[in-house]
Amino acid sequence: MGMDAFVQARVSIATKERIRALAQRQGLTESTIVKQLLERMLSETVEPDLSDDGRPLRGLRDRRLYVRLREEDWLLLAERSRGRQLRPATYVSVLVRSHLRSLAPLPREELLALKITIAELGAVGRNLNQIVRALHQGYVEVPKWEEFRAMLKICEALRDRTRALLLANLKSWNQGYLNEAK
Repeated sequence: MGMDAFVQARVSIATKERIRALAQRQGLTESTIVKQLLERMLSETVEPDLSDDGRPLRGLRDRRLYVRLREEDWLLLAERSRGRQLRPATYVSVLVRSHLRSLAPLPREELLALKITIAELGAVGRNLNQIVRALHQGYVEVPKWEEFRAMLKICEALRDRTRALLLANLKSWNQGYLNEAK
């Protein structure tokens, strides 16, 4: 969206100096500060444009949220986002979305581990199905109990590891990456 229109207003020298000081403190231009003030005021007082069915129009999706963090919070954010292999802004976005919607998002690596687990369980299930089919047709002897016990152990281990992965994922999003190492 192009920024072609101008809004002009005369202000006192004191107001101009306050805007300049605020801009310098935040490392922004005076123009950016005035735009932010206008946007904040408009968002608080003017209802957003709505489509015919009452939903906000698509342009609202592109709204940005600016947050200032203390140095120690920024360091924690950088560490946690690096642990999840996400950029800090993406990490915060996912974290806010998961909080607002009560979700526990899975990063790519954890999702991949779950997909591999599902594939392994599928393979075990297919093998069991083939064994049962061969038994019914009389092609093979009845497998020994130890063999079934071994397959049961594999399935239980996959179940336990999957459960642990999901619990660790939930815990890490609630407590943060650094707390996992403690």
